[in-house]
Parts: sequence; structure tokens; C-alpha cells
Amino acid sequence: MSEANGGGVSYFLLRDHMSGIVIIGAGHAGGSAAGFLRQYGYTGHITLIGAEPYLPYQRPPLSKAWLKGEASLDDLYLRGDTFYTDQNIDAHVNTQAVSIDRIGKTVTLLGGITLPYDHLILATGSKARPFPAPGADRVPHHLLRTLDDAEALKNALHPGHRIGLIGAGYVGLEVAASARHLGCEVTVFERESRILARVASPALSNFFTEMHMGRGVGIFTEAAITELSLGQGDKKVVHLADGRTHEFDLLLVGIGALANDDLAQAAGLECANGIVVDAEARASDEHIFAIGDVTSRTLPVYEGRFRLESVPNALEQAKQAAAAITGYKAPMVETPWFWSDQYEFKLQIAGLLRPDCRTIVRGDPAGGAFSVFHLDGQNRLMTAECISKPADFMAAKLLIAKGVALDDAIADPEVSLKPYLQK
Repeated sequence: MSEANGGGVSYFLLRDHMSGIVIIGAGHAGGSAAGFLRQYGYTGHITLIGAEPYLPYQRPPLSKAWLKGEASLDDLYLRGDTFYTDQNIDAHVNTQAVSIDRIGKTVTLLGGITLPYDHLILATGSKARPFPAPGADRVPHHLLRTLDDAEALKNALHPGHRIGLIGAGYVGLEVAASARHLGCEVTVFERESRILARVASPALSNFFTEMHMGRGVGIFTEAAITELSLGQGDKKVVHLADGRTHEFDLLLVGIGALANDDLAQAAGLECANGIVVDAEARASDEHIFAIGDVTSRTLPVYEGRFRLESVPNALEQAKQAAAAITGYKAPMVETPWFWSDQYEFKLQIAGLLRPDCRTIVRGDPAGGAFSVFHLDGQNRLMTAECISKPADFMAAKLLIAKGVALDDAIADPEVSLKPYLQK
């Protein structure tokens, strides 16, 4: 087995020609799938293949606790390193899968080793969307997808340094909050008319804009970046379409992610903004499953297919795949949910935004604790964005799943949501 720990990486030989389950991707989804397979009674051979030099770890803390120096490597790991040996899971880090032979049911690794499989689970995650502006290939900038990315960024965040963040999504704003905590000067550039425009309501965008600006973060919306260049003393320069330039010690680009489905596409699996899977997380090959950020899936309540980048989705699909392989009872399908921590505020989102909904703000945003409920034409709750309102969030998850009709009385935060749950 290959394993990683705080002292480095050690290597052991792959077991020869032992069939069973091969999992490609040792992130939250892949690591969880290996554990659920054992929990659900699978006794065959499990091989876990990870391209990074670490055993499965949590990614959400990378933009927060890790950057601020509040988390250790042991804090990030999903399981202690003895778990994989104790559970007879053959885990390999620093190992790259390069091709899949669906007819022969084998996976080939970089270096030529071939692994047979009875079932294959693809948990290859997502990759950073490249920044298209001229100069991006010449001007050094940071990304934040992996632990190594986070460590490099952490080592570059120094008090007084000017930090430019391109893209105002949740991860970028979490980095902005962490950088301010560390004493950096922070400026955020967003090409849309408001921050979080693609993932949040105007009320939530306004709240986070005021919150960040109140803590000294500069925010430029409708910021069309035409070029990146190098300035004096290795400074990084952002050029805007209106002629203005801004100079920074460090740049971070966070403009979203793409499904890391190249391996699946090369193998001929059906892909459309990710690997297309069914309710069991099974891909377009009965022997292959896909889980986590890399998948395109359907959801109850919502029409269409979705690629969800979240820990809850990774865990749910890991359970689905493990249950389908072992014959274990299939897990309940959850309302999709997400979270973000910025400064002292916790955002929890239940459900997915739909453009045709009307909104009800429950509580006063100025007080720092409120919810935004999004209702469809039949007054059913589709989405809830909750700032420091955990009870609203928990109720919202159930209300969405049950399809309960609400009314405008819920705008009063003193009105209990429990009677609606009993309908």
C-alpha cells in the first residue's frame, strides 16, 4: 500500500492481478466509497488510486482553517492512515490512471501497470477553469483546488501584501476573508454585475458585498479584465477594459471548475458537463460508477441534470455506488445543500436556485441573521439561503423534499416553520 502522512510518502508494491473494485480518485468521494463498501459488507479487494501525494482529505477547510494556520494535516484527513490497512483497502497515492479498457475491464496506470476490475468507480473530481485573458500564461497566479495549492497560497499570504482575487464565487470570498484575517489588503474582481451572481440571490449578494467591504475588501463588479502583465519588482498587474490598472503582490484566479472527465470521455462513457449517471451513480457501462464533482445527475424536485460540487453530494453518491455494488439498501436521496463560512457568518443553502421563483426575506439582513426563501408558482419552497439561521436551514431541507406550500407569513422570523412540516 502507498500511504501519506505528515512525514512524507512511502511506497509499497501494487498487488498483482487481483480483481475486485478499483476506485480512481482519492478525494472525499473516492475515500468515502471505499469505507462504505466495507461498511456495507463487501469483502473483496479494493484498490484506491489517488494522483495527489495524500490519503483522502477534506477540501472545504483549505480556503479557511488551513490558510489561517488553524488546521493540521491530521485534521484534514478523512481517516487515520491505519484505517486503510485495517480495512484491507489497497490505497495508492502519487499514482495516475491514464486509460480504461472497458472491454477488458482494466485500468492502466502511468508507468504501464494494468489493474483488472469487476467494478470501477470514477471519483476524479473537478479541475480549475483556466483564465482566458491574454497574459495569464505568463503571469504567475495561484489556483485553489488541492492541498498543495492551499499550502503554496498560505506561504504567500503575508501581512500588508496586496492580494488580487479574480472571481467572486464562494471559495474566492472565503479566501478574501482568510486573507483579511491574516492582514492582507484584498481586492476582488467580478465580471458580473454583482458578486455570487450565478449562485445566489441579490439579497445574499448584497449582504456579502456589504460584509466584505465593511472589512476593507475592495470589490469591482462588471470588471472586464483585458490582460494580465508583470510590473516592477515581480508585481502582477490587472488591466481593466476601462483603462484602469491594479498592481498586486499575489493573484488568485477562481472562476469556477470543470468536470475532470477526460478519462471517462476517452473510454467512451456518456458525458455532458460531467459523467452521466443514474440514481445508483452508475455510468453508461454497467460495471462503471461515477461519484462526486465529476458527475451529471438528476435530482428529485428539480428538472434537468446537475453537476454538484459539494461534500454532501460526494457522500450521497458514494453511498449509492456502494449500495448498488453490494446489494445494500439504497440511501435516501437528500435535498442538495451547501455551506460557506466567511468571517463570523455561516451560510447554509438548501436546494437549487431557479430563475422563476419569487423570494421572501425572513428576518433582517442588517442584523446578520436572516433567510431568503424562494417559492415556485405553487408556493412550494425550492431554495433557502440561510445566514446564521440553522433552524431555518434544517426545516427548509425537509420542506423542499416534501413539496409543502408556504405563505407570506413566514417573512416574520417569529413565525414557526414546524406547522408547515406537519402538513
